[in-house]
Amino acid sequence: MTLPPLHLLIGSYTATGGGNATGISIVDGDVVSTVAVLDDPSFLAVDGDRVYAVSETVDGGVHAFRRTGSALEHLWDAPAGGDAPCHVRVDPSGALVVTNYVSGTVTAVSLEAAEAYAVPGGVGSGGAAAGGLVHGVGGQGAGVSAALPDAALATEVLPDATGPDEERQEGPHAHQSIATPDGTVLVADLGGDALHEFRIDADAGSVSIEPLRVHRVTPGAGPRHMAWVSAPVSGSVGGPVSGSVGGALGGDLVVAGELDGRVYRLRRDESGSFREVCATPVFDGPGVPSLLSHIEVDERGLVTVAVRGRDQIVVLDTADDGLRVIGAASAGGAWPRHFARVPGYLLVANQNSDAVAVLPVGDDGVPGEAVGQIAVGSPTCVIPLG
Repeated sequence: MTLPPLHLLIGSYTATGGGNATGISIVDGDVVSTVAVLDDPSFLAVDGDRVYAVSETVDGGVHAFRRTGSALEHLWDAPAGGDAPCHVRVDPSGALVVTNYVSGTVTAVSLEAAEAYAVPGGVGSGGAAAGGLVHGVGGQGAGVSAALPDAALATEVLPDATGPDEERQEGPHAHQSIATPDGTVLVADLGGDALHEFRIDADAGSVSIEPLRVHRVTPGAGPRHMAWVSAPVSGSVGGPVSGSVGGALGGDLVVAGELDGRVYRLRRDESGSFREVCATPVFDGPGVPSLLSHIEVDERGLVTVAVRGRDQIVVLDTADDGLRVIGAASAGGAWPRHFARVPGYLLVANQNSDAVAVLPVGDDGVPGEAVGQIAVGSPTCVIPLG
């Protein structure tokens, strides 16, 4: 099978986090190269020609780049507001939202302020202007940090909470953020079995995070990643789907329970709280743990979720307000941490295989056996480039 030309950015773990990469990698056809050297860029976000990367380290940071072709120009850095930032996203409010796993904190950075205050220069330039802070990106070379005013960053600490898993839920662990149809932001708290809802406002001079409410999920679920699916959905697999799905903001929310191996479907009630519509395990019976990671919904309302431990990709149907497993396939490697779609294929970042597997996707939405492997050290995030 001839693979289509692939253009991707890949985040990874470096030696700092026990990985084998040296930073952010770019895939341009058959060529894979490192385009930014920094510690543990485990999650990336792309917005136009801007690329944002976390550095998932103690007292971590977030880094901004301008992409030109296959090159990244370092623009600015900002503190993540906590330890081990594991997710970054550009919010419609104009803020960059960063979630910090270990410290259980959420940080918003005003992108307008960051662009305005960024000091010219980049990795290896060694330049600085008044108010600029010169330091290395991940300890490699000299970079110039954005001299952001305090008002351009805001950090919120999640409420202290624990869960039944004493090893993983000894405190709050912010994992992913997602925008809601109501103009707010939800943050999954793996440690506290909750979804925290905030309102974020950002402009050229300031940014703010306002806590609104806490939505509880099943104890021990360990919510990790979330995605929207419309409700109600009628028909069968491949049939008509009402509303907006596949990354757009729809009616129902699906949540990957990392710790209990279940997918949850939630819906807002009249009070504004998210309530469980249904939930289903991705695998039944005994065996190795099913540690769910990334989850997405396609344009037909099919849910795809990666399962570490079992190293599988599972597909569920959302017809008739339900969640029904319709198929599973090998992830094409070990420890599928993240995946992305390109037409006809699923690209799976298998962290422990040092490769991104290329899986063809059938008409039923279920992947087949891997038809290609992209060699890259400890991949944790895959972003297709237009």
